[in-house]
Amino acid sequence: MPIITLTSDWGHKDHYQGAVKGAIYKQIPGAHIVDITHAIPAFDLNQAAFIIRNFYRNFPTGTIHILAINTEASIESPHTLVVHEGHYFIGADNGIFSLIFDEKPETIIELDVHQDSDYFTFSSRDVFVKVAAHIAEGKPIEELGKPKQSVLQKISFKPVIDGSLIKGKVIYIDNYENVFTNITEPFFKSVIKGKKFAIMFRSASYRITIISKSYKDVVEGEMLALFSTSGNLEIAINQGKASSLLGLRIDQPILIEMGNS
Repeated sequence: MPIITLTSDWGHKDHYQGAVKGAIYKQIPGAHIVDITHAIPAFDLNQAAFIIRNFYRNFPTGTIHILAINTEASIESPHTLVVHEGHYFIGADNGIFSLIFDEKPETIIELDVHQDSDYFTFSSRDVFVKVAAHIAEGKPIEELGKPKQSVLQKISFKPVIDGSLIKGKVIYIDNYENVFTNITEPFFKSVIKGKKFAIMFRSASYRITIISKSYKDVVEGEMLALFSTSGNLEIAINQGKASSLLGLRIDQPILIEMGNS
């Protein structure tokens, strides 16, 4: 019983989810479909990649992941199968793979799969499900297309050091309105090295000078910073909505002022 995950920007209003799930059950009887999310903002590769890189390792090896975000194929972004760490990822090579993986994937195949439909706007149903069925049947993946040496690189903004400042930004806001930044724990520790610091955003009046271990390290309604299970620096409010209450949105700058040891 193959596990197939679906991550998309389809939303919940239209027929897209049902059409793809129906195609999966028709071609792969007994498949176990897991909806990760269908609420990614339209065409937003950065949001999709953040979610995918933070869930896929929790699934068993052999899981097939359909990445249904901006899937229309072109010469620059062909349909592609990536195999990495025992997982199969099917999507368009539009930069999303480079945002998911920190290293070069183990296997990259540019797909050459004939679709049964004459319409070319629903790749997830007409191409990706056929690829998933091929994998689920245990057929050689080399039959699906030709190998590629690399995926399209889409550069994500990395935190930078500017004198006594670390400059980062907000990259994700979850359902609780916790705010995730692009500053990772290893990067933070390698730069701070025991020095005093102040995390600042929007104005100097918003300052956090310690890293908490859990939300309940502060009283209810108080803001805090911690490293989330994703490894990213997170700004939150205990029992509150940090994004709304602190006025933080995607791409807003986050500064860390470094002091002396």
